[in-house]
Amino acid sequence: MAKLLEPFQLKHLTLRNRIVSTSHAPNYVEDGHPRDRYRLYHEEKAKGGVALTMIGGSTNISPDSPSVFGQLYAGDDSIIPWFQKLTEGVHKHGAAVMCQITHMGRRTAWDDGHWLPVLAPSSVRERAHRAFPKVMEYEDIERVIEDFASAARRCQQGGFDGIEILSHSHLLGQFLSPLTNQRDDHYGGSLENRMRLTHEVLDAVRTEVGPEFILSMRITGDELIEGGLSVDECVAAARLLEASEQVDLLNILAGAPYDDLGLAEWVRPMGLPAAPHISVAGQIRKAVNLPVLHAGGIADIATAHHAVSGGHVDLVGMTRALMADPYLVSKLARGEEDRIRPCVGLGYCVDRVNQGKPAVCGHNAATGREQTLPHIITRSRNRSRKKVVVVGGGPGGLEAARISALRGHEVVLFEASDRLGGQLVLGAKGKTRRQVGGVADWLISEVNTLGVDIHLNAYAEADDVLPLTPDLIVIATGGWPVPPSIPGKELVTSSWEVLSRETRVTGDVLLFDETGDHPAAVTADVLTGGGCCVELVTPDRAPLHELGPTTSAVALRDLTTNGVTFTSLLELVALTREGNKVRACLRHVLTGAFFERLVDHVVVEHGTVPMDDLYHDLKPRSKNLGQVNHLALINGTYPFVDAVQNNRFYLARIGDAVVSRNMHAAILDALRICSKF
Repeated sequence: MAKLLEPFQLKHLTLRNRIVSTSHAPNYVEDGHPRDRYRLYHEEKAKGGVALTMIGGSTNISPDSPSVFGQLYAGDDSIIPWFQKLTEGVHKHGAAVMCQITHMGRRTAWDDGHWLPVLAPSSVRERAHRAFPKVMEYEDIERVIEDFASAARRCQQGGFDGIEILSHSHLLGQFLSPLTNQRDDHYGGSLENRMRLTHEVLDAVRTEVGPEFILSMRITGDELIEGGLSVDECVAAARLLEASEQVDLLNILAGAPYDDLGLAEWVRPMGLPAAPHISVAGQIRKAVNLPVLHAGGIADIATAHHAVSGGHVDLVGMTRALMADPYLVSKLARGEEDRIRPCVGLGYCVDRVNQGKPAVCGHNAATGREQTLPHIITRSRNRSRKKVVVVGGGPGGLEAARISALRGHEVVLFEASDRLGGQLVLGAKGKTRRQVGGVADWLISEVNTLGVDIHLNAYAEADDVLPLTPDLIVIATGGWPVPPSIPGKELVTSSWEVLSRETRVTGDVLLFDETGDHPAAVTADVLTGGGCCVELVTPDRAPLHELGPTTSAVALRDLTTNGVTFTSLLELVALTREGNKVRACLRHVLTGAFFERLVDHVVVEHGTVPMDDLYHDLKPRSKNLGQVNHLALINGTYPFVDAVQNNRFYLARIGDAVVSRNMHAAILDALRICSKF
């Protein structure tokens, strides 16, 4: 993998390797500014060895380009001091740093920010962001050009090594694509006309920042959609950019993120082929003499190495991989590739942003929480080695064991089943989400490497745990599915029984989903894979209601392809046996009207209830009576307070052993508690 670690000369700037974190909007913004949370997130990647971190995904330059997923705003000078603080922080750790700027055009909302009309070259609505745009007048065009130049100047004053102008799918790309540009003036028609605004923006920016400031363009190599930009047109556009002598780097992507599935194809979750567009970037690289960067589902070192060593790209973007492990580069340099925490495509990062929430990594709970939680776990300052007992080998328990071992403690882990992984073992049963098993694989590898004493087929009770004289007991026993409290609940088959193959399910199946999350989708995947005819029923207004746009689009596409039908706004109220079949009574949650289904099986996904008997048994014997200080958890400080002085051990429970949540919550619980013990 030596090629990835080779330096690269980008104009006057020497990048220390070929791995880049590309621009994205993690929604850590505060009043449009990249304040401490934003800065520390990028500093961590610099500490970890990344060559270049690009901040400010879709940083807005104009008031009629409002933020819709937590972007920065570079439309006034108030952002400059925050830019300066961030660039200084990144530079001191040896990484370069650039900022992306854009006008969103139609790819935003009119009823946010200042409630100004959305702009576009033509009045063509985008399904993803839904606004009907105003056709730009020449005065609008002149104003936007000035805004680009002013924003570039602010970035230069902010200490960046350069900027990236985002074209694809945003305003400049909307002028370029025949799908969205239907003008008949000198900004429409031929490729040269459709490129006119891009050239005018580049000229204005160069006039403002001078010839030495690095300027990248993020452009498409193929829109991969009927009527969109073809490969030939994209190559021709790249050659025009090269001929302008204004651009120093091309960042190539492919696809058309104009609806949820298009976004998923662009920012790929699990269930889609990884890194399919490397060759698209390679076509541009062959056609021009400009350096080429590509990011698009490149989640592992082997694929990144192929992209660079194969001559497809000069620089490789591994943005989500660096969210999973910001120390990816330094681990690679130390020969510890197998210790890199992998990005498995959970989609929790990008989907949360598109739901208006801050990005987090599904299984690295420190990402985005660098103010309070560590990525690098250090040994306890207390020289005496502690004994930590973890009960439960799911993701929360494995993370608790991993962190405690890194703290230098002696760790014993009990798991009741014959294998580690907990609910991840079930979650990996389907085809679309099978990569979730990679989380368990990494955690298991880590606890084995760290020498955790693991006991399988060990249903631990107090008499098993207390003789070990523990200093801390972590209850990570998870939860257990229970049927809903309805007449006939004994006729319910749980999703767990389906996924574990404990119960054989055939024929017509009504799958009732109370939670709207991945478990029901995985269950439907497994059922249809076994030949069942499945109707997924939910009381929510849409199926898989909790999922964000990328993961829901892929799951719904795959389930629809497999023949699953979906019915919303119905709740399950009663079941009766009728011969060899089950009659399900359903009620419309809005009208109260009743409906019936006669099926072979009713499968229910209803969350879990805590398996907390051991916790309650140990609680009165613990120093802290099982309680942790919530403010300490939030602030990243020691969470235990002595309630009973003479008791020996502290007690904490995490994950679904507290209440039904998800994997990230369990891993966060473990990190908060064990990293400070």
